[in-house]
Order: sequence, then C-alpha cells, then structure tokens
Amino acid sequence: MSDNVITLDNIGQKLRTWNPMTKSQLFAIVDMGSNGIRFSITSLAQPTTRLLLPVYAFRAGISLYGVLDSNDNLFPEETINEVVEVLSRFKQTSIQFGVPDDQFMVFGTQAMRSADNADAMLAAIQQRTKGITVSILHPLVETLLGAVMGCRSGLVNADGGALFLDMGGGSVQMTWMDTRQEDYAIISASKGVSLECGAVKVMEMLDSPFKEDLLEELNDGMLSAYDKLCGHFPDLKAIRDAYEDGDENAKFNIYMCGGGFRGYGSMLMHNDKASPYPIASTNAYTAPGELFKDVKRMARVNEEYGGRIFGMSKRRRYQFPAITAVVEAFINAVPNIRQASFSGGSNRQGALMMMLPAQSRESNPLDVLAPFHQDERATFDAVSELLQDALPSQVDFSETPTIFTAGLQDLFVQEIWGRGGFDKYANAAFALNNAVQRDPDAPGLTHFGRALLALTGSARWDGHLGPMDAKLFKSLTCIVRNHSKDATLWAVYIGAVAYVVATILPALPMSADEVKNAIRITSDIKVGEDKKHTVVLTIGVTPSDNTKGINLEELAGYIEKVARRRGRKNSKFAISAEINLLS
Repeated sequence: MSDNVITLDNIGQKLRTWNPMTKSQLFAIVDMGSNGIRFSITSLAQPTTRLLLPVYAFRAGISLYGVLDSNDNLFPEETINEVVEVLSRFKQTSIQFGVPDDQFMVFGTQAMRSADNADAMLAAIQQRTKGITVSILHPLVETLLGAVMGCRSGLVNADGGALFLDMGGGSVQMTWMDTRQEDYAIISASKGVSLECGAVKVMEMLDSPFKEDLLEELNDGMLSAYDKLCGHFPDLKAIRDAYEDGDENAKFNIYMCGGGFRGYGSMLMHNDKASPYPIASTNAYTAPGELFKDVKRMARVNEEYGGRIFGMSKRRRYQFPAITAVVEAFINAVPNIRQASFSGGSNRQGALMMMLPAQSRESNPLDVLAPFHQDERATFDAVSELLQDALPSQVDFSETPTIFTAGLQDLFVQEIWGRGGFDKYANAAFALNNAVQRDPDAPGLTHFGRALLALTGSARWDGHLGPMDAKLFKSLTCIVRNHSKDATLWAVYIGAVAYVVATILPALPMSADEVKNAIRITSDIKVGEDKKHTVVLTIGVTPSDNTKGINLEELAGYIEKVARRRGRKNSKFAISAEINLLS
C-alpha cells in the first residue's frame, strides 16, 4: 500500500498540475471518508476557475470506520462489494459527463489507513472497476487537503491567522494558518496535529465501560494538541498567553469543516437568534463565540427536540453526543474563541486548490462573482467612492462592517441600475431574496456577506416589503447584528444613498467623470448634549435635465426614514440628510 500513499513530500508528483489549455476542465474526485463516501465532479474552466464550480455530487452512506469496529478491524466482503459497485457507478457517470481518465481521483482516509485488510479493498477496487486506483492520504496530507485547503477554498483569505479544524468519522485534524505567510499551506499542514477522535471513534468511547477514562484522555489529547500548535506557531502562543494574562480581547476565529463539525454548525443555526434561519446551508455560516461554546444547550436540544433539524440526518443526530464531546474538549483547551465559521470544503476541494497555480489559488473569488468589462471599471469605482463619501471619517468601520469593509462593493454597485423597469416593491423583495439565493455556496460569499448585501440592496429601492419578506428582513437583520449593533443602520443607509444616486442618474453612467460632475457627497458626525451621534449627510447635485421636477427634500427624507425605520434600533447613530443644488 505504500506506493499508494500521498505524503507532503510527494504530493507535487501525485497531484497533477492544472492546465488551463486542457480540452476538458472537469475533474472527478472521490473522498472515501470514514463516515461516508462523497463523490463530486467540478469544473475548473476559466474564468470561474477559483469558484470550483460544482457540476455533480452525491454521497454514499457507507461507514467504513463503523464496519471495522464490528468486524475485528477488517472490511467484510459485503462492504468491499458495496464500495466497488458505487465506485463503478460513479466512474460511468464521470464518463458520461466527459471527465478524462487522468482527471479521475479517489482518496482514502483514516479507515483505509487503519484497516488490516486495506490491501484487499484496494486490490478489489482496481481489479473489478477496470483500473480505478485509490490514493491513501497521509494524516498530514489530510490536514493539508481538509482542514487547511478545504476550508481555505471557501475563503477570501485568513490574513492574521485562525485555527482550522476538520472532523471526520475517524479523526480530527487541527492547525493554525495565516494566509499572509509564504508557503502557508505546507507549513500549516506539516505542523498540524491529527487526533483519533472522529465521530464514529468517539461513539465507541461513549459506549465503553471505561467511558470516563476515555473522555479524560480525549480532553488531555486536545489540550496537548493545542500546546503543540502553540509551540509551532508564535502568533497563536502570543494570543493564548495574552488571554491567560487577563486580556479578554485576546481571541481568534476558528474555521471548521468535515461532516461532524458541520453537524454542530447545523445545530447552532437551529438555535441562532435569526429564527427561522434564512439561509439553507451550513457552508459559510458563522456563530458568535458565546453561542458556539453553549455545548450543553446544543446537546439538550438534540435530546429533547423531536422535529427535523435542518442539515441533521438521523445518523448525525445519533452521533451528536460524540460531536459535542469533541467540541467540549476543544473548548476546554481553547476558550478564547471570537467566532466559529463552518465550511463545506473537504479533501476534494482542497486537492483542486493544490492543483491550481498560486495566482489562481490566492485570487479573490468575489472578483469572479462580480466581473466587469475593462471600460466599466473606472465608472463603477467612481460610484463606489461616491457612496463611501457618505460614511463619516470619524467612524471606525474596522469594527463595524459594511459592504465596503466586507469587499462586497462590486457586487452591490453592479445591481444599482439593474431592474429599473420593474415595480419598486418587487425590486425591494428581489434584492432581499437574490442576495440569499444567488451563487449557492460560492467561495467568499458568507452568510453575513449575503445579509449585508440583502439589507443594502433592498434599501436601494423605495419599496415596502410584504409580510413574508418582512420576516426574511428581520432574520437577516439578526445575522448582521450578531456582528455589530450598528451594521444594520449603515447597510440600509448606504442602500438609501444609492437610491438617491440612481434617481439623479437614472441610467448607468458612461464614465467616471459623469458621476463626479453630477453628485458630490460629504458626511460628518455631530455629537449632541445627550451624547447622541448624528450623521450629517450633505449631497450636492449639479442642476441638469435629470434633476428637473425632483423633490430634493423628499429624497433626503427617504434616507432619514429608511435609517430610522430599518436600522436605528440599538444603534447610537441618527441620520440627518440634506440635498441641495450646486451653484
């Protein structure tokens, strides 16, 4: 089996390098996980290469690790037959899609590494599927492809560093990653840790007569793993030391992937303040640290709630005590969690990321979602800069996110002049729903980002929301307020200012100069005797045929009304707007 093992030393030879000139850009990958086998076909065609666009996917509920436990660490013939059949079927599917043989890959993980008759499984697959070979991932490579690059595939970046974890059926991988570092992927993987505490493995512990001793070993192992990571990564150690010295702000973000952790994410979504939760995917969901650490509540809900929990299969509900045991051990070792984000990435996405050249791998996926013609760039930049002029310089927006700090300005500006011929009420609803539903699971487009886009985009239209959309707006507002109590105000405020811009310039401007010559915006903060902060917004409009008959006072009133009705709650800011004709 040693010839089939992918290590950090040989991964460059084992994984083919992506060639943009290859006729077929479809890649089929099988991840033989310990708790299930996942199959996917992905397109790396340009210009959407970085998005890893899914073409086809399914999951076979074959628990390889589970059958080892009940069969003396051997794969029974029945399981081998099941695996051969499902691989044969997927191979035929990939042929029908047009995937070349050399772009078909199969990866084995913890169960394949530990089974006493793994060679028999490998031989049966190769002989009975007309040549399919399985590559066994070394634990550090599983860290690289799963916890590191699998999670990384869904992010713009992880600048500043974060802790990354992957939980399968047999093991948990954990490491620290800072995407500012050169060769961060290999460094993070080589210094990562792997613990044999996957969901199936821990269920065995919970059923053991030595349960308490085994759980104590789990806690000790997690603490030891964290100590080891702190020894490898000085930035992580510095944060831990500061926290232990009393700095309550010394916290960091964590990113989690793998079926076990995604199950925990589904339970967090079920208990989120945004209820009912408006986005139908755990991928790119973020939970505040306090909610993430409320493990006992999550365990209680799993036991007591008799209804269906979105994203939780019967098997995942059954395994949830094992998942919470791992999460609790992790929190005991790592209490200073700012927020936890969940990723749909896996070994499959991680492998594709490693095949890409650095320029493609490190590119911003949001740029791909908002493509511009080169001659439009200057105009859209001018509009973006104009909207940013409405944000007072006295406000620190590093702690209060907007579409600009979140890197979503291009996605928003693109939509300002769209759908101008449709009813404003329909447009307000469309903007709200489109932000939630567009580009499912697109890298870089988080739940929080979608909520920001939805609130900002809806406010761009002077339209009321119907009862169902009002509920959606309320849920999306909760997501935004989880990050900052003022973020909702700034979202609807920017949208309202965009409404004014589109009223003065009803057609998409043809040049940056047209934008700059038509409208000027200034903003300031005025602090009253009651310590209330008022944003003083002044918009100057150049007189033209476009401005004739427009009630500028009503336009200014719209900005104030939207901010007051949709964003003022719990915010320390009020809005005062004035629109004048420039002389």
